[in-house]
Amino acid sequence: MKNHISDLKEPPLGLRWFVLFVVSIAMFGNYYVYDSISPLADILAKQLNFTDDNIGLLQGIYSLPNIIMVAIGGMIIDRIGTRRANLLFSALCMIGSFLTFIKGDLITMAAGRLIFGLGAESLIVSITTTLAKWFKGKELSFAFGLNLTIARLGSFAALNSPSWAKPFYDSWQGPLLISFIASLVSVVAVSSYYLVDVWARKKFVLHEEQKQGKMNIRQAFKFGLPFWFITFLCVTFYSAIFPFQTFAIKFFQEVHNVSRQMAGFLSSILTLSAMIMTPIFGLIVDKIGHRAKLMILGSLLIVPVYLIMVYTKITLFVPMSIMGIAFSLIPAVMWPSVAYVVDEDKLGTAYGVMTMVQNIGLFSTNLLIGYLNEVTNAYTTGMWVFSFFGIFGVLFGFLLLKSNKKSTKFDLEKPKFSLNKG
Repeated sequence: MKNHISDLKEPPLGLRWFVLFVVSIAMFGNYYVYDSISPLADILAKQLNFTDDNIGLLQGIYSLPNIIMVAIGGMIIDRIGTRRANLLFSALCMIGSFLTFIKGDLITMAAGRLIFGLGAESLIVSITTTLAKWFKGKELSFAFGLNLTIARLGSFAALNSPSWAKPFYDSWQGPLLISFIASLVSVVAVSSYYLVDVWARKKFVLHEEQKQGKMNIRQAFKFGLPFWFITFLCVTFYSAIFPFQTFAIKFFQEVHNVSRQMAGFLSSILTLSAMIMTPIFGLIVDKIGHRAKLMILGSLLIVPVYLIMVYTKITLFVPMSIMGIAFSLIPAVMWPSVAYVVDEDKLGTAYGVMTMVQNIGLFSTNLLIGYLNEVTNAYTTGMWVFSFFGIFGVLFGFLLLKSNKKSTKFDLEKPKFSLNKG
């Protein structure tokens, strides 16, 4: 018989970059849909009479299913493969986006955001696995970096949509129509990948798909204190960033009297900073080490920024730029640090537990901030909450540094090439 495995060649570079392009477009759509609510907050309040409680629910409910999905998403991918998983999860994102757009009813829109959440995080895992299969042993880190940059362009586009899509903001439904179209493009992109992958497997040798670590919650209690210090720093840091972005545009408009377009741009500074500086910080950390100290620094940076925005009239570019530095630095240091404190064969479980705790924090904090904004009829209390999250992050960073000095198994402070995730 012809067409033996030994007769097949590896896929050419052009084909691999085409795969990177289509799955990155799928990620672009995913990130766009996630960030489509924030620029719309004031219009939802005016046209649909949504309270900040309601808006917090629309953003926070995304994280609720992910508390469960991170435990089973990898097993689904193992079971049906990345081709079908990409289609399944992107279809869930599209259905959720459609429900959010089709009817201005809180229950319907919340159901849409929940269904979107069911697919969104697992789609990211599935696409990461796809890239690993196509680029393993090649330009894998570079491919991951480009994928993340294009994905964050989706967030940047959504947050700045009040500027480039201004005519659509006459009603609440217009921006969400664009969001639905973005999710539809995502489905088309992964469908293109499906066809290419089926064809390529007959023509070329491809690496086997990496197995996703199956969740074993009991293992989490054996990870040790350093892992939990990193995890708690993770949840406090992200709980200070993403729930703030939920209300940021509305806050900038009402407290600082800026236009929706300018408010969207200010909020997107975080995303723009991360797109540019996260890879740079990653390279620096590999050279100099000092990971625990840099996590302390990143957490410390966010402590004053919220209070500066509430109590002063300083230009908003200053605190948002400081926050952007922290948002670029912490992920570049935090995620790779897990690989130093957890055995390699348990990393899947470790990242799953870490993501689970993170989503619990995001869900709870979005609801809490929405409630506080509503009962106080102001943003000040919520901003203090964000600042306290930063203080707790500093505390967990110091505890991590202390445990690092006592450890004989790892040293987060030494320079060393390390695994980088997200």
